[in-house]
Amino acid sequence: MNPLNQIRKMDQSIWLDLLDREIMNSGKLQKLIDEDDLRGLTSNPSIFEKAISGSSDYDEDIIKYSQNEDNTQAIFFDLAIADIQRAADLFKPVYDKTEGRDGFVSLEVSPFLARDTDGTIAQARDLWNRVDRKNVMIKIPGTQQGLIAIRECLREGININVTLLFGLPRYREITEAFMSGLEDRLAEGNSIKEIASVASFFLSRIDVMVDPLLKEKGAGNLKSKVAIASAKKAYQIYLEMISSDRWAKLAAKGAQPQRVLWASTSTKDPSLSDVLYVENLIGKDTINTLPLETIEAFRDHGKVSDTLITEPEETDKVLSDLKSTGINIDDITQKLEDEGIEKFNQAYEKLLKSISDQIRKKD
Repeated sequence: MNPLNQIRKMDQSIWLDLLDREIMNSGKLQKLIDEDDLRGLTSNPSIFEKAISGSSDYDEDIIKYSQNEDNTQAIFFDLAIADIQRAADLFKPVYDKTEGRDGFVSLEVSPFLARDTDGTIAQARDLWNRVDRKNVMIKIPGTQQGLIAIRECLREGININVTLLFGLPRYREITEAFMSGLEDRLAEGNSIKEIASVASFFLSRIDVMVDPLLKEKGAGNLKSKVAIASAKKAYQIYLEMISSDRWAKLAAKGAQPQRVLWASTSTKDPSLSDVLYVENLIGKDTINTLPLETIEAFRDHGKVSDTLITEPEETDKVLSDLKSTGINIDDITQKLEDEGIEKFNQAYEKLLKSISDQIRKKD
């Protein structure tokens, strides 16, 4: 049994952090589902930018959609929705087999809306209705402005993937928004049984920002440890949530827990293991979304053991020692959130420009 199959024995699901037409047309995605027990897929503006600008697979449809749409963002969502629907259909057997626990494909609202609550709600509602698949999640950034949007969308029965999470205080607010959204829906007499949500914690970017600061302060012993320690603390918050009386009442009505999902899991430092953020965060009721190269690396040489709840004292010590250096992790995670939004904005702008360029070439 390869390590990707073994990881399922630990009740962790592996999702793919990639979507393009080539992986679907070639049969690679179906093979990952069949042979590696791939359980879902995520997309984001950067992924779509690479897919659309990096191949000719979309050129014909860009021209076709441009006959009816008068702006590049509308054309992009026409393209994206078609891909998301196709991927969701490939994962529908997984969704059925797991009774709605896995088999999800995620589509993100425009990154331009990250600080716009009303705009996020309106677009999330529109995308959800247009995609029209039960096994799709709409991705909403976990910004302060996103909290209200997340609660409202869950109230409306929309599956939500909370993205761009970095900090523990914000994650606590996300769990509050999640449970409140389900409670709002119940209060209106609606079922919460089929609503699914995940909270996506971004990891490697934390270490990329923190490690140089640690080196400056002579605390190199903490290198590559902060993101994993933060993730393990996030999981403890998750365990607190599902053991609460408040959650018990929701679970009694059929609610599914909002699982934590590890994102940004490719190792950026070549001196470190290429499966660092996989091997160290294996645990029950979690998801790890991996780029294709990390999936292949883990299949080749990954080691599987229940690591997420091990060494809690070491986790506490890492975060305590970090604080002792004078580095404020909350300041770091807020900066990462701001930078994450900006990076997605840049990718989105580049994506829209590539669509515009393709239309001009045709003219």
